Amino acid sequence: MRPVSLVLLLAGALACESDTTIIPITVQWMDWPAAAIAGMPFRTRLVVSGVCAVAPAFHAGARADESAVTFAPYYLAARDPWIACIDLRSIDLLVSAIDTAGMAPGLPADLPRTYEMRAASMVYASSAALDALPVRTFGDVTVRPPSPVEDPTLRRNAAGFVNLTRDALGCVWIRPGGLFAPQAALVLENPVDTAGLSGHFVRGYIDPVNPPVCGASRVFHLVSRN
Repeated sequence: MRPVSLVLLLAGALACESDTTIIPITVQWMDWPAAAIAGMPFRTRLVVSGVCAVAPAFHAGARADESAVTFAPYYLAARDPWIACIDLRSIDLLVSAIDTAGMAPGLPADLPRTYEMRAASMVYASSAALDALPVRTFGDVTVRPPSPVEDPTLRRNAAGFVNLTRDALGCVWIRPGGLFAPQAALVLENPVDTAGLSGHFVRGYIDPVNPPVCGASRVFHLVSRN
């Protein structure tokens, strides 16, 4: 796992010029198009850890190199952001998550090829003690050159920490960690072995389905867990 540093250094230079502070955060869930067109930026959903701060400004911190797209998200907040935590009503922000997005930059490809999708993430218990957050590989994206006949896929690759629930009808749902809104949950398409799945990092993909499954028009197919 490599630490995120470049984006935070750039953000630090900006913060030094104003009365702000940088709060690096982790990505708890990410989903993105399974395929992208070369040179075209694409929207990536990010579920990130919340912070206890007054009106923080979110930055996705996206960058790309010859092999991967990396998100190193952070907030710019007031110089003394933790003063907001004096109000106990805001303490829930410490354990909740924010459902947001970032744009991945356009990626070059003369022939179809894959790039890894990475993000700052807690990968082991001592991560919080590091000066820079470690980076985890969430999955990959296939990038194709522009074509007169495009074949856009509706599939989205996805990965992150999840919680699992089972409803009264026996349907199994997963929810990105820290999100509680009903619309955040996804039906688990292949609930073969779900023991201990809650709280773990999973990888898979999201597909549209017709007819709906358990009343949902999109399902999550589990590929692996950590």
